[in-house]
Amino acid sequence: MNRIPFPPMKYPLVAILRGLKPEETEGVVGTLIEAGFTAIEIPLNSPDPFRSIETAVKMAPQGCLIGAGTVLTTAQVEQLADVGGRLMVSPNVEPAVIRLAAQKGMVTMPGVFTPTEALAAAAAGATGLKFFPASVLGPSGIAAIRTVLPTDVEVAAVGGVSEENFADYAKIGIRSFGLGSSLYKPGMSASDVGKRAVATVKAYDAVYGAR
Repeated sequence: MNRIPFPPMKYPLVAILRGLKPEETEGVVGTLIEAGFTAIEIPLNSPDPFRSIETAVKMAPQGCLIGAGTVLTTAQVEQLADVGGRLMVSPNVEPAVIRLAAQKGMVTMPGVFTPTEALAAAAAGATGLKFFPASVLGPSGIAAIRTVLPTDVEVAAVGGVSEENFADYAKIGIRSFGLGSSLYKPGMSASDVGKRAVATVKAYDAVYGAR
């Protein structure tokens, strides 16, 4: 099993842009990249998501990780590969989806909640694990499960997480996060997203140290 490694990032923060419209993509993604974000997830239950992903891929500088969330099928993985996506995030553990995405060279982050799910995802070759909803498990729950996981699997907290929680997760060694509504909500202007992104990066630096 060849696990695609999680790429080194100054800010291992995945911006989750659920509900983003294709015509908003350039402005919103551009302002996030300007603020320091290098990982962008556009969930597939957004309007015309593959068009938005393709736009983001074309405009993003080399080194940015652009891809899809809410990926449920191998057919969707194929579509994601066709538009140049390199990040596959799913809400569940479907080994066939994880394996195909890895074969396509994608960073994979399936959603998990229990030790059984986490170990199954790791066994399928997942790059990282998206503990969701992190607000329910909390840092202590994730820390307990983490003790049985392979050390080369990235662990991210997603769901009900914002810059206000960084310090709590830092105490257990978590440094990767998926940020949704604290960063972006449908209808927000690129300017507003940019302000939130800058504030998020500053908060991350305050906890983890500017790098």
